[in-house]
Amino acid sequence: LDSYTRADTMPISPMSLYQVVGRKAPTEAEPMPPAYRMKLFAPNAVVAKSRFWYFMHQYRNMKKTTGEILDVNEIREKDPYTVKNYALWLRYDSRSGTHNMYREYRALTLNSAVDQMYSEMAGRHRARPRSIQIIRTATIGDDEVKRTNVMQYTGGAVKFPLPHRIVRAPSKKVRTTFKASRPATHFN
Repeated sequence: LDSYTRADTMPISPMSLYQVVGRKAPTEAEPMPPAYRMKLFAPNAVVAKSRFWYFMHQYRNMKKTTGEILDVNEIREKDPYTVKNYALWLRYDSRSGTHNMYREYRALTLNSAVDQMYSEMAGRHRARPRSIQIIRTATIGDDEVKRTNVMQYTGGAVKFPLPHRIVRAPSKKVRTTFKASRPATHFN
């Protein structure tokens, strides 16, 4: 980072799915404390560990000073080349209270669907990423889709119009910079 670039103007990296395993630090009273595994979305492993301790402090009597991280792994998509329907269950804190929500997205990867969700929640509800908690995610079939914005892309009969096609010259010798007549770009 040079002196002219501020750290808070850097683009946010897309979210990745991390698996964090941690436990209470072993003591003489409890030499083998139970380990806890958590899957969470974060831009990097450092933030993933921080979010792990945030949630563990809420649900168990544990915090970073009395615990230890055993393992941090990034979970990658098994098939990132096929479009899938993703369902996300989440809760978020708005200006008026806490709300539960179910959302659907169509994407190649779960990380991409989560990125769409964060963008949409920021645009529609002014929700910041820190106030959104993802409860559950799932891949759903075309018959299980409930939302109309995802339903319009399901099924095999999806067609996209090509409204403005420009015909290219078949070879370089017939290509020209100026034409005597305007090209036809609409073919019905």
